[in-house]
Amino acid sequence: MNKFKSHFKFNKQERSGIFFLLAIIVLLQLVYAFSTSIFQESTSVANKIELDGVAQEQINILKERTLENDSLKIYPFNPNYITDYRGYKLGMSTQEIDRLHLYRSSNKFVNSAEEFQNVTLISDSLLQKIAPYFKFPEWVKSTNSQKSFEANVIKFNKKPNVTNTVKDLNTASAQDLKVIYGIGEKLATRIIKFRDRLGGFLIEDQLYDVYGLKPEVAQKVLMKFKVQTKPEIVKINVNTANASEISKLVYLNYQVSSNIVAYRKQVGEIKSIDELKKIEGFPSDKINRITLYLTLKEKL
Repeated sequence: MNKFKSHFKFNKQERSGIFFLLAIIVLLQLVYAFSTSIFQESTSVANKIELDGVAQEQINILKERTLENDSLKIYPFNPNYITDYRGYKLGMSTQEIDRLHLYRSSNKFVNSAEEFQNVTLISDSLLQKIAPYFKFPEWVKSTNSQKSFEANVIKFNKKPNVTNTVKDLNTASAQDLKVIYGIGEKLATRIIKFRDRLGGFLIEDQLYDVYGLKPEVAQKVLMKFKVQTKPEIVKINVNTANASEISKLVYLNYQVSSNIVAYRKQVGEIKSIDELKKIEGFPSDKINRITLYLTLKEKL
């Protein structure tokens, strides 16, 4: 038993040696764990870099494909038939496209790159870019006389059983108006409603007062429609009518109508339609239209 215990008895020097041995073992374990962690982290970073490189390559491929899809391949085309979408893709502005459509709505054709620029007012740089792709009919390129050329244009545009007569703006239906480029169901309905509120158009310029109708589109309408039958209008006497009666006029709201009555009471009598311009809120820019509906004296 004493011999067994002697194996576990150490002097001070032996105990120090055992302590340093244990310390060295622990240190080696820590170094191993730390080096393993560093190796794994570096491997992870390397793998991530590799994966990021692959992902970036895929992104670059997708970008190249997108650019290819977005780029417009231009083929020879007749510039007389450029649509809104194609004009936009070619780099034309909406105003330039509308000028071409307005020109074409009168059954006219552009027959050269120079004429195309004169009609649309596109820049020289854009013309230089797209003009090489213009393709006109063979008879345009021929050396026939102007008379022969005009005859060909008429023949080209001729449609069976179609008359080119101007229609009455005051009897046109919404369906009639929708044949105009730029007018859909909503605008056609709005024009009809505005006409009904007026009791009928007295002058063609009143078409420009329709809310949301662009001036260039109104121009197209007036190429096909004119005021042929004027409605009978009972003019409003501004010297006797009350605010409610005056406000029935499309161009004057109730507040302005009340201001007119108040002004009349102040001066006693309105002697000129131009006096109305002094009234607060009066739409002076519409004075020419408003004059059509007002009178200063009782009808005899």
